[in-house]
Amino acid sequence: MKFQFSNRTVLTSIVILSAGILYFLFWLIYLREPAPGESSFEVSFLPAVNALLNSMSASCLILGYLAIRKGNRTRHIKLMLSALTFSSLFLISYLTYHAFHGDTSFQGEGWLRPLYFFILISHILLSAVVLPLVLTTVYFAATGNFNRHPKIARVTLPLWLYVSVSGVLVYLMLYQL
Repeated sequence: MKFQFSNRTVLTSIVILSAGILYFLFWLIYLREPAPGESSFEVSFLPAVNALLNSMSASCLILGYLAIRKGNRTRHIKLMLSALTFSSLFLISYLTYHAFHGDTSFQGEGWLRPLYFFILISHILLSAVVLPLVLTTVYFAATGNFNRHPKIARVTLPLWLYVSVSGVLVYLMLYQL
């Protein structure tokens, strides 16, 4: 027996799933009270891992775009699935870090402070938009809907790339400056 879902059902599910993930992240960072002894779990290495995963995702996005422009569909698929994998691993690592460490305050001063917050706020807002866009783009590709896939991918790619690169910039500004 084969189940078939309408595009509307799947897209509604993507929006609900994305909203749930974003709500959970907001709750985890801003609303949850840590349990006693919870912060003793060593996660200080995870921000560097997160930056590496974002870098790998951005690299795969660029290479995947170049592959499809050259007509190499197989390479494009592999690279875009790799970008999705790196971004998914990032999300898991990011959630783990914030579950055990909490939020990290920016200590920079002067002109760097407003620049940091501009990058951070745009990163956060666009990541909320990118999550359902990525899932929708992947859905259209996976179902062979090549009328809609490239149309939404033209919007998804630059936003996803910005979120990946700005995530690395946030890391560098928080931990390396």
